[in-house]
Amino acid sequence: MFQELPKLSDRYQAAKDAGFRYVECTFPYDEPVEVLKAAKEKAGVEQVLINSWPGDQSQGQLGLATLSSKQKEFCDKLELTIDYAKALSCKKVHIMSGKHPKVPDKATEETYLQNIEYAANRLQQEDILGLIEAVNSKISVPNYFLDNPSKAFEYVQKINHPNLKMQFDIFHVQIMNGNLTANLKNWFPAIGHIQIAQAPDRGEPHSDGEINYGYIFKLLESLQYDGFIGLEYKPTGRTTDGLTWIKQFGLQL
Repeated sequence: MFQELPKLSDRYQAAKDAGFRYVECTFPYDEPVEVLKAAKEKAGVEQVLINSWPGDQSQGQLGLATLSSKQKEFCDKLELTIDYAKALSCKKVHIMSGKHPKVPDKATEETYLQNIEYAANRLQQEDILGLIEAVNSKISVPNYFLDNPSKAFEYVQKINHPNLKMQFDIFHVQIMNGNLTANLKNWFPAIGHIQIAQAPDRGEPHSDGEINYGYIFKLLESLQYDGFIGLEYKPTGRTTDGLTWIKQFGLQL
């Protein structure tokens, strides 16, 4: 959202002007953390979530957690992520798994589990919650390692760390798994953050698509979800023009 503004640092004030009190972002690493901190504090918003260091995106990387040859870099760059999170007073980090060029094998999975457990421990020392998210490989990110929502839940259960939860992106879950009602109910204790977008085009929640967000919001209320809901969608026009869905669903920022 707010892609009308090329700099992340400028989007903080734009979000505030649109009525937001809380923000999240994918990758803050293109700008000095001091610049982002100043912009966030000037706007008077709170940073809820950032993603971990993605690696070299020009080489197709989107996370390092599955790459055995990058384990030292994974640990080193986790410290950079922590620096940004602490400076922004951010208490949640999505640890990206990364892509894999071939069918993942047992060794890949073992590397991933080792790195995620390490990250959960290290983030816990800084009072930052670690999150893992299944990102769909059918539309958004081909060859993404963690593309199966059921697998994400399985990994949270297997690692069994008090500082590790699922990031439940309803758009990605719908694309890869569907069964949203049962999945939200069954996985609810393991969910640490929720994101929304319409499927299959990832537009605003009230746009044409497969997901009835009026129903979804009522379901989350019935489950007594009291966390944040991140707007992980791509506006069909100007960001502010597409915010009419908030009142339409009887919600407020």
